Amino acid sequence: MTPAPDPIARLRPRRAIMGMSAILLPFDAAGAIDWPSFTAHCERTAAAGLIPAVNMDTGFGNLLDEATKTAVLQATRSTLGGGAFVAGAFVGDQPGAAFAGDAYKRAIEAITTHGGTPVIFPSYGLTRQPGPEIIRSYETLARCCDRFIGFELGQMFAPFGAIYDLDTYQGLMGIRACIGAKHSSLRREWEWQRLELRDAIRPDFRVFTGNDLAIDMVMYGSDYLLGLSTCAPDLFAKRDRLWATGDPGFYELNDILQYLGFFAFRQPVPAYKHTAAMFLKLRGWIGCDQTHPQSPTRPESDRAILKEIAAQLGI
Repeated sequence: MTPAPDPIARLRPRRAIMGMSAILLPFDAAGAIDWPSFTAHCERTAAAGLIPAVNMDTGFGNLLDEATKTAVLQATRSTLGGGAFVAGAFVGDQPGAAFAGDAYKRAIEAITTHGGTPVIFPSYGLTRQPGPEIIRSYETLARCCDRFIGFELGQMFAPFGAIYDLDTYQGLMGIRACIGAKHSSLRREWEWQRLELRDAIRPDFRVFTGNDLAIDMVMYGSDYLLGLSTCAPDLFAKRDRLWATGDPGFYELNDILQYLGFFAFRQPVPAYKHTAAMFLKLRGWIGCDQTHPQSPTRPESDRAILKEIAAQLGI
């Protein structure tokens, strides 16, 4: 790979930031989905100025059956009344599987029918192909929707994920229906490289950081699609406004939100969803912090620390 550009030279002060926030799917004490809390959180997120993202990892999209994912799409469309949202198009497969184009097309159609923009989750069949075949697969999917978002996912998150080489990434940028791509390598230099390539090749392409351990990537030209922001869409939106106006309060607020991010996304990383549920319950936004039964949990001792972080955030 080419050397990463100088990060200081990459700073983009007073830039308007596009924020997408993955919505936590809340559960009640009986283990059923808490639909009123879910729809309230979608509405709250949109009202803050962020674009809700449903059926993502934060919403247990890889653990839900098709009927439940469809119910999530229906509830989102009804709640937002035609407002913008994105949704994960997830196809489960196994190592050695072929690219499941028809399954992806069905997932994409379900999302677009409900008015959403698909986020194409990786799969073994998609990511284990050579670069040119990966691009051809995306081109096939582009023929069944007007717009979609790509997704690079490091294997520390999921074994079927992949971070593409820059030639493949440039090929993805060449697909006009691909409006951007979420980048979740947790490597700043790789994201800086993508930003530099974007600026040179296709300035309208969005690099959505998925790095919950470096949420300040927005300072360098990234937009975001984060799970962390589900804890505080109001405060992420406030932070974004501070950056756009050049207010130095951006830095202090960003630091505290990053503290929450480091705490939430420690090992085991998938347990961040329980951290988010505990934080949302602390805020009075959900009534129960139980999560999907297949998702790992955090210790009870976390609650005191989350309460301290909430106090620092003024909530």
